[in-house]
Amino acid sequence: MPPLPVPTPVHEPEPGPDDSATPLDGKLTRLVPVTEADLDLLARWFASPGFVEHWGGVPLSREEVAAKYTGRRRPRVQSYLVLADDSPVGYAQYWYAAPAEDAAPEAAAATTGRPAEGGIDMVLHPSARGRGLGPDAARALLAHLGGTLRWRRATVDPDATNTRAVRAWEKAGFRRVEHTEAGALLLEFTFPTNSGGGHGSQRSA
Repeated sequence: MPPLPVPTPVHEPEPGPDDSATPLDGKLTRLVPVTEADLDLLARWFASPGFVEHWGGVPLSREEVAAKYTGRRRPRVQSYLVLADDSPVGYAQYWYAAPAEDAAPEAAAATTGRPAEGGIDMVLHPSARGRGLGPDAARALLAHLGGTLRWRRATVDPDATNTRAVRAWEKAGFRRVEHTEAGALLLEFTFPTNSGGGHGSQRSA
């Protein structure tokens, strides 16, 4: 399959009062919160077999993309475009693992008295893979989750056969925990107490 063309640069949302409008900066990448204006781009990406090869493996409809990946699930799920040299090269998200489905993430953490935790997902455009962008974007997310949001733990579950993705997460500081029944590999990043979000400790199962 020939590589998909890399789209042109997109806008950045105006800063807002909350996390939904805060860009995250890595050394090679910038993560910009997704808006409804990015639907055309995301719909093209998620309709491509090459893009979703390790994201469920099935192209998604425009309606599915709009419902899941344009910011409509905030604050439970925060969605980002991954930029490199000001051009979008991928999609990333983090999501809260809260005790109750209807509980706001911040309220859930306050109720339990424990720092929040959750998961990260990321997929890069085929032409952007193998350039160190994935680990860089992951580190930017981890700095935000551990520093600004004071998370305790983050997990990822790449397909165990996707060795490139597994290596990328490990380069970002994740450590393998276990294989899941669905054939994925669970990796985790545990933030140290009073973390500034820079480097975490990784514990085994």
